[in-house]
Amino acid sequence: GPGVLTRTLLNAGVRVVALESNSAFLPNLQSLENSLDGQLKVIYGDFFRLDPLVTGTVKPPALSSDKLFESMGVAAVPWRADVPVKVFGILPQVRERNKLWRLLFALYECSSIYRCGRVELNIFISEKEYKVLTSKPGEAKAYQALTVLWQVGCEIQLLHKEPWSSFVTNMKSRGLAVQKTKWLPNDHLCLVRLTPHQNLFTGSLKPTNSATFIFMVKQCLAKPRSKLTDRLSSWSLDNGGKLLRELEIPQNAETRDLYPEDYRRLFEALQNSSEFAETWFNDEVMESIRNINL
Repeated sequence: GPGVLTRTLLNAGVRVVALESNSAFLPNLQSLENSLDGQLKVIYGDFFRLDPLVTGTVKPPALSSDKLFESMGVAAVPWRADVPVKVFGILPQVRERNKLWRLLFALYECSSIYRCGRVELNIFISEKEYKVLTSKPGEAKAYQALTVLWQVGCEIQLLHKEPWSSFVTNMKSRGLAVQKTKWLPNDHLCLVRLTPHQNLFTGSLKPTNSATFIFMVKQCLAKPRSKLTDRLSSWSLDNGGKLLRELEIPQNAETRDLYPEDYRRLFEALQNSSEFAETWFNDEVMESIRNINL
């Protein structure tokens, strides 16, 4: 693209590693790299094609995150440490939702870029997806499983809104065609900061059982008007009413009524319940993960 983010970061004195997925743009970037005395490193690759699900050698512009961070000199740090890397970019609009789901699975499983710690994303996403990520219970259409899971996982900050007209140049070649939507506004691209919570993996939620948490939330919000008690009964939980009373959740609550923190508390209560066996989840969880990562 026009390199607005790259120029802004370089002008601020930041050390930048630029991933360029279009080989035609590499010569100019490499010329700039040579003139900046180590401030800029250029790599042929596509951030949104990191760690593809393929066997054998990964061919550019696809990349291995391990090799990328090794070439950058970035070492893994504990989850509760400071942010080790800040990523800036524009999320391609082609299969945008799918890319958000892939990043989400990587976050909860501490895989891909999150193997080195709480990587901070500063990315332009469509306004409609920003509305989904930041919606509240009761907001029809917008409040979804993606909402709950990103809010549990990250602090979400809106840094800037820019009209689509600013991105007209090379929009088609970059997968930035404006997506029409009937239900949510989509007049801007939104620069959003996604910073993983330090306390994400305190309590019963761990990278090893996070896929179950993701599937639980997806299943609950697949029918947002369904009663939570009915969902608990479908999981063969006989004391669902007692569990809701302990969590101070109304007995007549619909699944769309729960806040993200309620879903986390519900999951942790289920993990600690002797009556709840998640083994029957496994096949459906793995199928869900496979479909997201296609």
